[in-house]
Amino acid sequence: MTPPTLLVLAAGMGSRYGGLTQLAPMGPAGETLLDYSGFDALRAGFGRVVFVIRRDFEAQFRDAVGRRFEGRAEVGYVFQELDQLPGNFRRPAERQKPWGTGHAIWCARHEIRTPFAAINADDFYGASAYRALSDFFATPPPQEAAGPARFAMVGYQLDRTLSEHGSVARGVCAVDAASNLLRVEECTGIARATPGGPILYPRPDGTPTEFSGAETVSMNFWGFTPALFALLEKGLENFLRANLHDSKAEYYIPVAVAETIVAGTARVRVLPTDSAWFGVTYREDKPVVAASLAALVRDGVYPTQLWA
Repeated sequence: MTPPTLLVLAAGMGSRYGGLTQLAPMGPAGETLLDYSGFDALRAGFGRVVFVIRRDFEAQFRDAVGRRFEGRAEVGYVFQELDQLPGNFRRPAERQKPWGTGHAIWCARHEIRTPFAAINADDFYGASAYRALSDFFATPPPQEAAGPARFAMVGYQLDRTLSEHGSVARGVCAVDAASNLLRVEECTGIARATPGGPILYPRPDGTPTEFSGAETVSMNFWGFTPALFALLEKGLENFLRANLHDSKAEYYIPVAVAETIVAGTARVRVLPTDSAWFGVTYREDKPVVAASLAALVRDGVYPTQLWA
């Protein structure tokens, strides 16, 4: 099998955290969450890392993050730029906000030649999650002359992805009996009513919904093949026709994937994982994440110095 590529979406600023979460030291030796993602991916058989970043922090990112990967894997960089649009579309002068994660992945279309995982730069996904996706890529696809593209998503349990310091947005998934993804509902404002209490989601119409906590959610850990890029381009064009002059509209990858499922152009297998997920949504989450990483080091899951 050709080693898959790790595509890291690192162009965001982490507004609620208040800075570049991608560059925040979290591990015992100053490692970032992205260091752990790269370490786990390389151990699982990934052979190349491509970062989607912005030009305005390129030098800082290369120095603080990219150099750690050089010599361990082939490294590439892609810039998510507002002016980079398909067809004859042109960025409106008033547009300042990035076009979303679907656009970010589409920007990497010329750098990806193998199956690839797409991840957030500031999330910890866990070693077994990367192994599950690597195994998925290594499994021969069904012998179909012309069928839908074959993708995957690593699914996490909702109650293991919450923050103690505020609400979170999660893609709540519907999955069929064969572990195929049916749809993803983007739910914002999910939080426990009280510590240890029920998990509530305020629907847009004001109706509260209580989750059990066992729901499968997407944490933006996807497995794709290069077949995705043509599908993304078509979806992005449709998005721009409807939203070009909406300065806040974004083309999110869960929405893009859902469109391919509805159209029958892709089938997405949901891969369960027993890995713990954690991330820094709020600044107050950092000590919890640091303590979790320290515990994994003490348990021998990771070395004391990750890149020693």
